[in-house]
Amino acid sequence: MKKSLISLLMAGAMVLSLNYSVEAKGNQQKSATTLSVGVNPVPHGELLELIKDDLAAQGIDLKIVVFTDYVQPNSALLQGDLDANYFQTIPYLESSEEWKNALSFIWAVHVEPYGLYSEKYKNINDIPNGATIAINNDPANEGRALLLLQANGLITLAPNSGLRATPQDITVNPKNLKFRELEAAQLPRALPDVDAATINGNYALEAGLNPVKDSLAIEGAESPYANGLVVKKGTENDPRFEALKKVLLSQKVKDYINSHYNGGVVATF
Repeated sequence: MKKSLISLLMAGAMVLSLNYSVEAKGNQQKSATTLSVGVNPVPHGELLELIKDDLAAQGIDLKIVVFTDYVQPNSALLQGDLDANYFQTIPYLESSEEWKNALSFIWAVHVEPYGLYSEKYKNINDIPNGATIAINNDPANEGRALLLLQANGLITLAPNSGLRATPQDITVNPKNLKFRELEAAQLPRALPDVDAATINGNYALEAGLNPVKDSLAIEGAESPYANGLVVKKGTENDPRFEALKKVLLSQKVKDYINSHYNGGVVATF
């Protein structure tokens, strides 16, 4: 009799446990949809943190994955480890045939004005003959650096070299400038060792530089280098991206950009 009662109680416990497991799985399925986005920390990660709760209110759990370079976010997206990334410009995306063929830039958020900085000189006219200028070594931003130097009279590039310009396209170099090509993240750290360096806005901000106040020269508002959301081709119409767009391209975010970055980030919306 006792054995029968014990068996009955054990069977009941197993049923309850099974029911709880099924219910738990059901609750998990009803929980927030996850959206994973790869970013650089400043300003991209900061802006996504700002709207994380707004997405949560719509049932979307935003996972912000931080990278400190420009290559890994695209690699992670291609491998399926991310749903999207937010750190790059169209020229950078199109600098790789693999990225260009597999990924889509679906909407822009902001421009980070690109600048020329120096710890040795306060005016661009003070840069001496034979000075060493550190510039980006990636194809998209190298051309961007050289175009900035050309716009400020330091060099002249061959006609039609455009966004893909390299030092080999320099036709006039009156100060006989020398160029050191480095990865974007290394440029702020190179400042003590060179006469000047061109630095992407996000890395300038991370290094405590204000692009408006601290640069010797800075891009104008016409810059074609807007940062935006990039996704795998074929997923552009995912409703999660539309939900993200509505909260990221909002007055709340625009006001934050205007008040927080002092011109170092400019909203495109």
